[in-house]
Amino acid sequence: MTVLADNSLWDNSDPEALEIGLLLEAVFCRYGFDFRNYAYPSMQRRVWHSVRAEGLESVAELQGKLLHDPACMERFLLTVTVNVTTMFRDPGFYRDFRECVVPALQTLPFLRIWHVGCSSGEEVYSMAILLREEGLGAKCRIYATDMNEAVVTKAQEGIFPLAMVQEYTANYQEAGGSTAFSQYYTARYGNVIFDRALVENAVFAQHNLVTDGSFNEFHVILCRNVLIYFNQTLTERVHRLLYDSLAPSGFLGLGSGESLRFTPHETCYEEFDKNAKLYRRIK
Repeated sequence: MTVLADNSLWDNSDPEALEIGLLLEAVFCRYGFDFRNYAYPSMQRRVWHSVRAEGLESVAELQGKLLHDPACMERFLLTVTVNVTTMFRDPGFYRDFRECVVPALQTLPFLRIWHVGCSSGEEVYSMAILLREEGLGAKCRIYATDMNEAVVTKAQEGIFPLAMVQEYTANYQEAGGSTAFSQYYTARYGNVIFDRALVENAVFAQHNLVTDGSFNEFHVILCRNVLIYFNQTLTERVHRLLYDSLAPSGFLGLGSGESLRFTPHETCYEEFDKNAKLYRRIK
């Protein structure tokens, strides 16, 4: 079966792996979401989490329910897509971006930034704050995308738990924030609501890295902590998409556990900032 043959971590002789492969094939055929080249260990954990959450006993039972119950598919999508984020996640990245990349961006008359896998939006608002503080907010358009429509909607709302503000503030300060973080939000009913002006030039949209193509040319692409969940086949496809979407001399930001090494596009970039995993397109 092709769905398993493309992924070296999947064992065709393992009945459980075959069941999960059949489930993912069914999800793709029924709903168009393609998880067939996600890394098997991570997918296996998430599938079994869904089995238990639905009160079922087997992967086969989950497949049947997914095919006939769209609400179950929505719950499955939230489980399978990884939505772990926070404001100014990895503060060192934002500090280095501010110091190293911003000077180059300030020379451009207009810039487009693609935030891939935006999840619930905390990192989108983080970048919007940084851009405002560096005088780039008015001439920048951020495209924030995720395959999960529900989290894209949440990201657009910009409402986050008040209990997280202490962590957000500490990260902001460590990231080189230049003012009082509290000026960017209003606290209300146990939540913080971020200033809508931060994202007045932002576009929030559903986009699937696995099945959708390039839709613009960008000066910066941030695809951080997304590729770690993909196998080699899918990783190479996504790198090709990112490269095709990046303007000449544009910047690519990856997550701390990700790299361009051993990919077909390794020689297409220079390592701009090793610690921050920032690369610049040279070809």
